[in-house]
Amino acid sequence: MPDIADRPDDDAPISTAKDADAAVRIAKHEEVEGRGDSLTGCATTINRPAAELFAWWRDFSNLASVMENVERIDVIDRQRSHWVVKAPGGTMVEWDAVLTQEEEGRMIAWASAEGADVANSGRVTFRDAGARGTVVTATILYDPPAGVIGKMVAKLFQREPNIQLRRDLARFKQRMETGEVATNAMNRRQFEEKAA
Repeated sequence: MPDIADRPDDDAPISTAKDADAAVRIAKHEEVEGRGDSLTGCATTINRPAAELFAWWRDFSNLASVMENVERIDVIDRQRSHWVVKAPGGTMVEWDAVLTQEEEGRMIAWASAEGADVANSGRVTFRDAGARGTVVTATILYDPPAGVIGKMVAKLFQREPNIQLRRDLARFKQRMETGEVATNAMNRRQFEEKAA
């Protein structure tokens, strides 16, 4: 089993490691606060400057517009926010997130406060990709509600964090590159026409 100190420097998110246990240990040691035992991560390249993407993400009240299962985010102060998220079966889970580290234009890290319905921690990095824009990488550790069974139910209902993270970063990319998020949901006029 690889040692944390032996991790090669590369651009791949730690969540892509073949040894999941080692990836969690490395993430806890190098990347995030360490709240949670399941690891997910995703990266995407967005054709916008890192400073712009960082500033938009740093205003946590923006995130509910690109995160499908986030019902709302209440910004408490510069370091804390309260999250309300839809879970499988129509239930809601809540937690306070505390900013643990920030590098202007480059990285935001957080951890859930004690007593969270879903213990979690993570970080989002913004790395310049030259003419292509910015590589945005999210790495999250979390404890699924109801453990392994909860994780399987979440996957069944398409609410598993790995699935959600990919979708949420794709919506973030759409929002930042086009100014809107494409949806297949009917608007009010379409709904009324179908009902008539």
